[in-house]
Formats: sequence, C-alpha cells, structure tokens
Amino acid sequence: MKFTQQKSALAAAIMLSSTMTIAGTVASDGADLIIKTKGGLEVSTTDKQYSVKLGGRIQYDYNRAELNSRADEDQFDIRRARLFVSGKITDWSYKAQFNIGNGNGGSPEDLYIRYNGFGSKAKVTVGRQKMPFGLEELTSSKDISVLERSAITERYAIGRADGIQFSGKNSDFTYAIAAFEESNAPNSGDDFGMAARVTYTPVNSDGRIVHLGAAYKDVSNDTQVIGLELAAATGSFHAQAEFADADENGVNADGYYVQLGYIVTGESRPYKDGKFKRVKPAGKNGALELVLRYEDGDGNYSDVELGNTNATAWGAGINWYANNNVRLGLNYTQGEDNDSKNDGKEYRARIQLSF
Repeated sequence: MKFTQQKSALAAAIMLSSTMTIAGTVASDGADLIIKTKGGLEVSTTDKQYSVKLGGRIQYDYNRAELNSRADEDQFDIRRARLFVSGKITDWSYKAQFNIGNGNGGSPEDLYIRYNGFGSKAKVTVGRQKMPFGLEELTSSKDISVLERSAITERYAIGRADGIQFSGKNSDFTYAIAAFEESNAPNSGDDFGMAARVTYTPVNSDGRIVHLGAAYKDVSNDTQVIGLELAAATGSFHAQAEFADADENGVNADGYYVQLGYIVTGESRPYKDGKFKRVKPAGKNGALELVLRYEDGDGNYSDVELGNTNATAWGAGINWYANNNVRLGLNYTQGEDNDSKNDGKEYRARIQLSF
C-alpha cells in the first residue's frame, strides 16, 4: 500500500511538472520577442518595429532650509515619484509619464507622440514634453550631479509644456525648434512661446568631451532669453557652465553658474546627444562623486529661501552610486541676497531608485 502511494505521488509530481512547463510557455503571433530587465522592463520584437517599456523613479529627500539662521523647512518627504510607459510602433513612438506622489498623483509629466520616419536627423514630437532650453534642465533629474538644479535654470528654463517640437542630430550637432503654451497661474490663461537650441561637440573621443550650446526663447513677445552653454569632461573630471541674459517686460536680468565634478572611483560621466547622463559604477562597490557649484546673478533662489532675486550662492555635494539604479546624495548650499543681504542655507539628503 505504501509503495502504491509513493507511485501515485510520483506520477502526480510528473504530471504537475509537465503542466507547469506548458503554462510557462510564451508565444507570439508575430516576430520573436526580446525581453530586457536591466533597469526597467522592456519587451521588443526582433525586427525592432514594436516595443513597450515600463519604468520610473522614486526620490525621498530630507530637506532643511534656513533664512537668516531660522529654519523655514525641516522635513522628510517624497521629492519625485513617477511611473512611465514608452514604446515604438513602426515609425512612431510615444511616452506617458505620470506623477504618483508628493500631492501630484495622476498629473502628467510627459505625454507625447513622436514621428521618427525621417530618421535621426529629423523627428517631430507633439504633446507635453521638455522644451529646448538649457543643458541642466534637459539633463534628467535622475542624472544631475547636484541634487537640485541651479537658481539660473529654475528662473530661465522652460521645463515641460504642451507643444510641437522639431529636433534632430548627427555625430557632432543637435538641434531643436519648438512652439508651446506656457501655463500661468490658475485661471489666468496661457502664454504662447517659441524656443530653439543647438549644440556642437567639437571633441568627443578618448574619454574627452567639449560641449558648446546656445538657446533662445520668446514668450508672448514679453520675455526673451538667450542662453549659452559650455561643458567639458576628461577622464573622471567634468565641468559645466551656463549663462542667461533676459529681457523681462523691458527689465534686464542675467545670471550664470559654474559646476565642477570629480569621480573619485575613476568612472567618467556619460554624455549623449547634447546632455549628460548618470554616472555608472564600474565595480561592485559603487561610484563616488564630489561636486561643487557657484552661481551668481538674477535667479530663483527659493531652495535657500531667498526667492526670485539677485544673489550669490555656492554649494558642495557628494554622491554614491550604489549601482546603475540606486543613488544616495548629500548637498549643502548657502546663498546671500546681493540687495537685502539676507542669508539662506539648505541641507538636502536624497535616496533615489530609478528603473
């Protein structure tokens, strides 16, 4: 009887194993599929005609900000939490990225359709997207070396807006031209704007990069801004600077920042298509990066509680890239209003997971 029970159990196990094998089969009625799990999840056809990718980012920050040595902010909270789906359908591609935290749940960050049929030299993108102005602004928040963008970028860059953009690239140049609607305060309507950016990389080989860029924006003929970019990288050292000169309703404003970084563990900061990418560790112990930034002029210094004003600020930071997806950062920034002489400070720490 006992032997019979064992035979029955063995037969059941064989049948279950066979059933599980059949259930685990993946079939496609078209081209064979390639599944990638590095970072996010991407499924594409071998003929490269169709793809879909899921990804996102989570950034938790501790932030303490002081004005004249009195704390205005002291909190641990979500800085960004986003999910996206993107993909390709023959000559067309798309991206839908939404906020899922920090009181912005459900609001779109990116929501666009792109036509790629002309090749890399000419693409047409329609919908909500980043507009072409500023090296630091166009570098993803996952990839910037200082945890928060400079006061110069915060004041003059466009960021995301609804519009249409024509863009392209070759080995050394990138260009983008866009028309967009810039949202104002609630119920106050939208401003129509135009923007353009071009970059040139005269050196991009043997671990050395030299980047030159220029941009222009005009919003409802009331605000015109010219932006200039200069960046370089060699080995573990990288540097970038931007200058903006604006006419805002007849009032002149200008400002600049300079940023220097060094990767102690020997990696280089990646660069592609007119912007920098996140540092990728070469070893199992991760990558360590040190960064300094100085900024001066008219800008949005809200991070150090000074607001939109003419000020001077400097900051220092350290980043540890545990792997390609996890980053821990620590920044200190101090600023002074050039007119009122108010003093502002910010201490910020971040843990980031991107996928």
